Amino acid sequence: MKPGKNDIKAEIKFELDELELLQGNTWQMAESFGLDKRIANLTGKRKVGFYRWDLDCLESVVSDLQQSPKDKEIANKIAIKIDEGYKFMAMF
Repeated sequence: MKPGKNDIKAEIKFELDELELLQGNTWQMAESFGLDKRIANLTGKRKVGFYRWDLDCLESVVSDLQQSPKDKEIANKIAIKIDEGYKFMAMF
């Protein structure tokens, strides 16, 4: 998918534990226009820009992870960052 002129990016920086969880679940992002590769290549050193459709995919993956007692705490931290991204986009 190619972003349009009015599409807004929300920048999110994931911590290492959050990245490990997301990178271990990139298989759930198979039809996400390259998001799986972007997540797999992240190192956690800087913020990365995500469009709304990227956040939608991340939100879907995280909602599945929140069902697991083992991953719930980290998934909740990621969900908060995704919500902040949506709030940032809503300002424009």
